[in-house]
This record gives sequence, C-alpha cells and structure tokens, in this order.
Amino acid sequence: EVQLQESGPGLILPPQRLSLTCTVNGASITASPYHWAVIRQPPGKGLEWMGAMDYSGHCYTRSSLVRRTSCVRDTAKNQFTLLLDSVTPEDTAMYYCVRDSGNFSWDLWGQGTQVIVSS
Repeated sequence: EVQLQESGPGLILPPQRLSLTCTVNGASITASPYHWAVIRQPPGKGLEWMGAMDYSGHCYTRSSLVRRTSCVRDTAKNQFTLLLDSVTPEDTAMYYCVRDSGNFSWDLWGQGTQVIVSS
C-alpha cells in the first residue's frame, strides 16, 4: 500500500521560507511514470496545485509561484520537499502531498498538514 505523509512547520512567520516535506512509503519516488505534487487549499477556497517533482527529479511549479518555489528530494529517504519563499498570510492553507499518475490524475493523497502564516 502506498502512503504519503506531509510534514510542515504548523505556524510560520512572514516572510520566512516554508518547507513542506512529503514522505512516500510503499513506492519509490524515482519510479516512472509518477509525479509527486503539493496541492493546497486556503480557508474557504478551492484546491490549488503548487508544484510537482517527477521521477527523474525535475521540478515543475505553478507559474504564479515560480519565483518563490523550488523543489528538492532525498532519494535515500524517499522524500521530496517543496520550498516556498517569502510567505505571507495568503499562504495559509491545508497542504497536501499527492501522487499524480499522469495529466493531473491525482490518485493518492496524504492526510494534509495545516500551515498558518501569521506574525
């Protein structure tokens, strides 16, 4: 069984950097054809795809966030991390790690982790 687990700071101060780590159990993040994505949902709003890393380690980011977002991975730990710079209260959201089976087919979700940006 494949499971995804998010880890984040909970509360973060602006304009710090948010580090959102996804740990994958039961599958390798280097296995084709999957992408591993981060999706967020701000309070009272819809889902927003932020970015993803594919099995080769290439990072894709939302165009509106490209200047603030980057990805790293640790293949030994089977983890990938999305980094979001200069957070503001508008980045407050529930953040989810998601497996993308292709063409934005999100077939597995983590439980989510709440991130609050507040001074």
